Amino acid sequence: MAQYKRILLKLSGESLMGKKQYGIDEVRLQEYAAQIKEIAGMGVEIAIVIGGGNIFRGLSGASKGFDRVKGDQMGMLATVINSLALSSALETLGQKARVYTAVPMHPIGEHYSPARAIESLSRGEIVIISGGTGNPFFTTDTASALRGVEVGAEVMLKGTRVDGIYTADPEKDPSAVKFDKISYDEIYNRGLKVMDLTATTLCKENHLPIIVFDMDTVGNLRKVMNGENIGTLVY
Repeated sequence: MAQYKRILLKLSGESLMGKKQYGIDEVRLQEYAAQIKEIAGMGVEIAIVIGGGNIFRGLSGASKGFDRVKGDQMGMLATVINSLALSSALETLGQKARVYTAVPMHPIGEHYSPARAIESLSRGEIVIISGGTGNPFFTTDTASALRGVEVGAEVMLKGTRVDGIYTADPEKDPSAVKFDKISYDEIYNRGLKVMDLTATTLCKENHLPIIVFDMDTVGNLRKVMNGENIGTLVY
């Protein structure tokens, strides 16, 4: 029996690179699709938001001379590319998926609305919501929090390259200590870079818990859904 009935899964664009330096690693993409299909088979309703950092990140583009608004719009398009790739991988496995876009982009995807997305979820389709919030200056973490609240998700699962939240970056500081659970306020007070503050505040105000876990280890998504204590719970 799955721990949650409806989830919002946030996937990292950078993680889609796998062992590549840029773009989409087909092996990693297939691993993600197989894990997602597995928990769908457990009766879980799944909405997904994917970042676009493996293709283009608006904020880093702005630091290199791009106009910030146009850079963020390019980043939004990168998330659409990733969403289409994941949708295709899921459908190859026989799992129905539907791509929604934050701004009208027919026939690439359907224009997102919470009602349409919830209807798709109730039909057993994987709902992939692309294009961020549709606005510049907002991250895909904020889009994930917003979409999670809108579709009535019970939890936001943030799949990353590390196995939870630490006192410092574990890739840089070997003495960093992992949290099993941590409050929204403590994340803010400690200045931890889990998500941007807008996303964290949105989750806090709407009582949407977050589980940060290592999505790149095959089988971890199922473990989270089974209630195993991996990753870090933000409450």
